[in-house]
Amino acid sequence: MTRPRHGAQRGFALLIVLWTLVLLALLGTQLVASGRGDTQLARNLLDAAALESATDGAVQQAIFAMLQPPERRWTADGTIHIIRLGSAVVAIRLEDEAGKVNLNTAPETLLRALLIQIGENPALAASLAASIVDWHSAGKQPRPLGAKTPQYAAAGRHYGPPGTDFLSVDELGLVLGMTPALLARLRPHVTVHSDTDPDASTSDPVVAAALGVNPRALPASAGGLTVASVIAEAKNAGGGRFAERVVARISARTPRHPYQILARERLAPGPPAAAGP
Repeated sequence: MTRPRHGAQRGFALLIVLWTLVLLALLGTQLVASGRGDTQLARNLLDAAALESATDGAVQQAIFAMLQPPERRWTADGTIHIIRLGSAVVAIRLEDEAGKVNLNTAPETLLRALLIQIGENPALAASLAASIVDWHSAGKQPRPLGAKTPQYAAAGRHYGPPGTDFLSVDELGLVLGMTPALLARLRPHVTVHSDTDPDASTSDPVVAAALGVNPRALPASAGGLTVASVIAEAKNAGGGRFAERVVARISARTPRHPYQILARERLAPGPPAAAGP
């Protein structure tokens, strides 16, 4: 009478062993998958760090190149330079901030013309240009078509124009009437870092059209003092990419402090670019 009971116990013990083996197999698979995921994550982090370091190094090389004698100096004319650092290839171009429209000094007429050049209709361009000037201008009374605190409140905004200079181009996104898409189109042509308003020497064709002149690619550093944007994008063989913009003030006349970093921002990588001459 006891044999069936022993057989049932052996069968139950075997079932426990089988379920234990299944559980251990599942745990092992999970550990292996987790290990592979952690390894891939670590590899991705290392690749990202290497790309960022390569980009920073290339920016420093570009700044050094702008400090060279005139015959070897890089100029901020949009020419693309290719630098190889380790496994990364970095494409760099320089933009002269003096050839852009300064948000803090540009007259309303120039801002309106610039907005029209990037595709805004004249009526909205006129209103937005007035609102941009109202943003950094003192006083409570808006310009015709402009906007001060009451207009922002009526639009449901919890803030109003500060009456002080723009500190960054990003701040332009807070101006009443500005949209992300419009800001993206406007961003390459405006600045808060230039010392003078753009003129016929600008190499930016959009700004030149707003000014009503023909663009000219003049050496940005000819005057001995340059504020330039260094746009750098690094990529590696695995398809990883990193891009940033650094705004630097260059002055070869002050050897102890030959340059100053004014701004730095990470950019969304764009389409691959070919090397310039």
